[in-house]
Amino acid sequence: MRTLKRNFSICLSHFPPELSSSLSVSSFRIRFSSGIPASRLSSFDRTPLKQNQIHSGSCKLRSGSMDGIVTFEEGKDAQYQCEVGESPCIWSSPSGGCNVPIGKQIFCNRSLNMKNIVAVGFDMDYTLAQYKPETFESLAYEGTIKKLVFDLGYPSQLLEWSFDWKYMVRGLVLDKKRGNILKMDRHKYVKVAYHGFTEMSKEEKVETYGNTLTRDSFDEPDYALIDTLFSLAEAYLFAQLVDFKDKNPGRVPAGADYPRLYKDVRAAVDLCHRDGTLKQMVAKDPQRVGQVKVVVEDWRVGDVQVLVDQVMVVEGGSGWVVLLGVKRTQYFEGVNEEIMYISHDTSIIPMLQMLRDSGRSTFLVTNSLWDYTNVVMNFLCRKKTANGSTASNFDWLKYFDVVITGSAKPGFFHEGNRANLFEVVPDSGMLLNTDNGTPMAQVGITVAPPQLKGLDKACRVFQGGCVGHLHKLLNIESSSQFYRRALMSATSSILSMPRDWWRTMLVVPELEREVELLWQLRGTRKQLQGLRCDRDHIEDKLHRAKWFLKFEDLTADKKQTLSSDVDRLETQRELARLDHQQILCKCHQKFHMVWGQLMKTGYQNSRFAHQVERFACLYTSQVTNLSLYSPDKYYRPSEDFMPHEFDILALSGKCSLEAK
Repeated sequence: MRTLKRNFSICLSHFPPELSSSLSVSSFRIRFSSGIPASRLSSFDRTPLKQNQIHSGSCKLRSGSMDGIVTFEEGKDAQYQCEVGESPCIWSSPSGGCNVPIGKQIFCNRSLNMKNIVAVGFDMDYTLAQYKPETFESLAYEGTIKKLVFDLGYPSQLLEWSFDWKYMVRGLVLDKKRGNILKMDRHKYVKVAYHGFTEMSKEEKVETYGNTLTRDSFDEPDYALIDTLFSLAEAYLFAQLVDFKDKNPGRVPAGADYPRLYKDVRAAVDLCHRDGTLKQMVAKDPQRVGQVKVVVEDWRVGDVQVLVDQVMVVEGGSGWVVLLGVKRTQYFEGVNEEIMYISHDTSIIPMLQMLRDSGRSTFLVTNSLWDYTNVVMNFLCRKKTANGSTASNFDWLKYFDVVITGSAKPGFFHEGNRANLFEVVPDSGMLLNTDNGTPMAQVGITVAPPQLKGLDKACRVFQGGCVGHLHKLLNIESSSQFYRRALMSATSSILSMPRDWWRTMLVVPELEREVELLWQLRGTRKQLQGLRCDRDHIEDKLHRAKWFLKFEDLTADKKQTLSSDVDRLETQRELARLDHQQILCKCHQKFHMVWGQLMKTGYQNSRFAHQVERFACLYTSQVTNLSLYSPDKYYRPSEDFMPHEFDILALSGKCSLEAK
């Protein structure tokens, strides 16, 4: 990573011509896709720049009283000081117990009394470690492309492709045979379908997926379920390959049909994981800062100003910059996110400490191996040394009773699993044989196995094994007691766990934005309910008019009047249908331009929402939301309603039309 200690320039030739021609009389707002929240930069002066600090050639961005560009080390130190200076509002703190923002709330499907929970477990990847898709999944995508080209014989043209990390969402289903991507509701009715990136018409959907007497299971081996955040990049690449094959049938390897394309993508992904390409890059620098593009969002008449707190140029190029520190004002808008592989959540340690102080055991079960697990957990639980570097040690283990790496979830949770359990020596990573967790003497060696030193309460680290080993290591008397009294938090593996044995909390990172948008669109949702009611009201009157025209003995004048009413009502019905369709479409596009709301498909719960409801006792946007609630809280689900209860309890929408 290169640090440029020089003035920072914005090349206005990349901006709209209207802006360049009006700079002398206009100010404009620049939007950056990354930056430290302004609240974290309280130590810096936020004085707006003077007009002569930006011009058509270049501009010098200053940081208050600091002259020139802030170095990479200074920027990261300031960032860390702001992070550690924040006091997470955990429940056990003096300021805790306040109202929880809707995006941080924990939602309950099945009642769960935390007083009965004796152990709380965590997955690492995408649970404690929240990977940033714009960097982490892009890295996975690039690695997969290289494997396809250099190992599986695909054309080098693929190396020029790019990854849109926002395009795919969880809950989709890939039709391997036909090259289609589907979104369906909880009844497995396909509502949205694309062939590659080409939307399928209603007639094509019905012909392909709606004409069978028995509803398709939409499961392996003909279909692939996109339920994990890790699978978004491979789904996007599959869609790209489908389009590429359709347009360039002779450019793909011989005999590569749609199922072969998916098989090759999966093989390339597995190669990336087996040779460690992906995790080696993350482990090398988990807090890597990437490139972001400067976008002029709008401008207005007034003095030219660029309002920035702190600027750090890491890589520079024509029209490209990297910034840390963005001030939010009425003129300037920042996304308030750092471009890293992994988000640093300062609430992890307070949450773990609170759970342990409440008398509960804590454990970590991850598919990652020990070397990578130690790097990531050090980053998440990092501490600064005297010289400002990040210490790398085993201090984080004191927050757990048991750590199991290389667990091969979800098979780890199945009773029939008989995988061997090995103990890991943290210093060397060496594996030791165990007898269900009990150290075994090695043949010909009388020296006791090495023990972990330096911890108040030793946490033992293992690799492999199964759930039976886990409840024994936690000293829980029986497996039946363990299943009822242990809570496991993860992003996807709990969707395959035995439902009747474990208490589970599903982490759905997408949920925070989803519920916030739902709150903003609550008026629109009521409007849609009213429009549906209006359509029913119009159709009832229309059907009645048609009935009388068909079966009643009417005078000519009466028939003429009813015929006019039918025409008028049919016009009203069509207008109401179009209004409803247009508003519903715009509402869903607020969530995602292609796939709509994550938890809905039309008015039905989506397949993904149905899985959440079936497998998760609790679900929330971040695992650290647990820290905002009492460790003894009794989580109770909301009341279920059937359709006949809605009108009685005044839960349905009201018609805007009055009966005439």
